[in-house]
Amino acid sequence: MPVPRIGILTISDRAFAGAYEDRSGPAIRQTLEDFLATPWEARGLLVPDEREPIEGALRALCDEEGCCLVLTTGGTGPAPRDVTPEATAAVCDRILDGFGEQMRAASLRFVPTAILSRQVAGTRGSSLIINLPGNPKSIRECLEAVFPAVPYCLDLLGGPRLETREEVIHSFRPPP
Repeated sequence: MPVPRIGILTISDRAFAGAYEDRSGPAIRQTLEDFLATPWEARGLLVPDEREPIEGALRALCDEEGCCLVLTTGGTGPAPRDVTPEATAAVCDRILDGFGEQMRAASLRFVPTAILSRQVAGTRGSSLIINLPGNPKSIRECLEAVFPAVPYCLDLLGGPRLETREEVIHSFRPPP
């Protein structure tokens, strides 16, 4: 059985240009290492805040790399160059509104500006794509809010079975 692949897509003009080190992609990786008991492989990409490269990277991670899960970071705010939600919607077959709603609700416990976040989630074939904020601390908070539903969502999409470290985060699956 092949090891599941998970895409980590950092969207940042400044990190892409080398003006600063990407801390968000590694924050996603660390959170997944903490959460997942199932062995997995990361596929990481870094692109600027532009729709075409974001859409291309999402397609490549889902269609060519075979990632069952793709987590993006950055580009979800209200600034003119924040186009990650639009790029995600453009490549998805279906949008799963509950993910964004839950992440914003969780973030509101920490910062009132969470209402400015526009992250979305959706499916592309048998892949699940979730937009996360760019702040490393917020990444973990948002993943804690939605990850309990991720393994079952992947089951429903026909993807690989992911098991979580129950002592860290409990994933929900309905009883058989």
